Amino acid sequence: MAVKPLGVGLIGAGMISGTYLENMVERFDILRVVGCSDIIEERSKGKAQEYGIKQMTNEEILASDEIDIIVNTTYPKSHHLINKLAIENGKHVQCEKMMACSFEEAKELFDLAKSKGLRLGMAPDTFLGGGLQTSRKLIDDGYIGRPLVVHSIVMREYAANNPINADPPSFVLSKGGTIPFDMGGYYIHAMVNMFGPIKRVSGAARADEIKFTHPLNPRYGEKVDYTDDPTTMVAVLEFESGVIGCLTACSRSQFSAVYPGITVYGTEAAIRCPDPNTYGGPVVLIKGGGYGAAPGSNEHIIPLSHGYTGEERNPFAPENPNPMRRMFAGSRRGIGVADMAWAVRNNRAHRCSAEMGLHAIEVVHGAVQATKSGQYYNMTTTAERPAALPTGFVGADAEAALDN
Repeated sequence: MAVKPLGVGLIGAGMISGTYLENMVERFDILRVVGCSDIIEERSKGKAQEYGIKQMTNEEILASDEIDIIVNTTYPKSHHLINKLAIENGKHVQCEKMMACSFEEAKELFDLAKSKGLRLGMAPDTFLGGGLQTSRKLIDDGYIGRPLVVHSIVMREYAANNPINADPPSFVLSKGGTIPFDMGGYYIHAMVNMFGPIKRVSGAARADEIKFTHPLNPRYGEKVDYTDDPTTMVAVLEFESGVIGCLTACSRSQFSAVYPGITVYGTEAAIRCPDPNTYGGPVVLIKGGGYGAAPGSNEHIIPLSHGYTGEERNPFAPENPNPMRRMFAGSRRGIGVADMAWAVRNNRAHRCSAEMGLHAIEVVHGAVQATKSGQYYNMTTTAERPAALPTGFVGADAEAALDN
């Protein structure tokens, strides 16, 4: 028997919205995308035409009886307001990146959603992809023995070193948009998915001074105005499970090519997990060989045991004339929305939970507080390890993994 889909409205028709709309319209039968909106009407008009949905205003989406879930892909500074309005209007919410610009604002949204019995979810949903689900299965099935240490690193360069661009990307230098907020959630969600909640945090964080550094830039030598949120952070994470972890996030490094990913070390082996900004592989099991072994001889690429790898049916082919679709080739953003819809239908917990989203932003908050105090920050939130997806559902059957 066919399952009745839930209606979806998307607010914020910018760059990332296209991959959400593509997946929600084409890949998930549980979702029926009604329309999209944006403060720049040309953007929402273009997306509505491209995906065969309605162009709407924010007010129309918030008031629509056809819409059950609102997907918020606005800039970080708008997340709190849009999420709050959506919840107050009786909608479930899935929000891209952090749900707010501060832990205090996120806690307000968390409490509001709970009081109204509504679902609140936060991207990233990349941990539901085949790569990170396969990584978790290897850990759960004992391939590395007892997990001991997890190390994660993301290095980017958000500096203003372009020769002609006098305005660096605004949201990555604004409050709630610096790299621990912009990318930190991807790594924290992936680690919580593997090891459960974090008990306490220590580390160091700072906001680096940023100047226009390219001599041909018309603003060469000028300082860039930005928030005092951290642009460099190293957080030491003590998980309740006993695993000890480290999250390094920096947006001031030229060495963005350094492997962006997660490595897990156990008593018997290690796993090099894929970049948490992606959905597929590779997943590498490092086992055997011992000291003195030839480089790479102890590395084993593991076939992915789960679907949603970015390889099922790819409309983002290289020959696709749309450059934005080529940019997000392999992205499966929107799995979290579909999982939330199936959770509503089956009365179960959704995996990109409000608890995990709140936990992630408190980790960043905790690292900043630990920097100021010189002491451990004891977490006040927790989050259950989300249920693993079942194996064997791939290709056209992948959505069945989200059902009960």
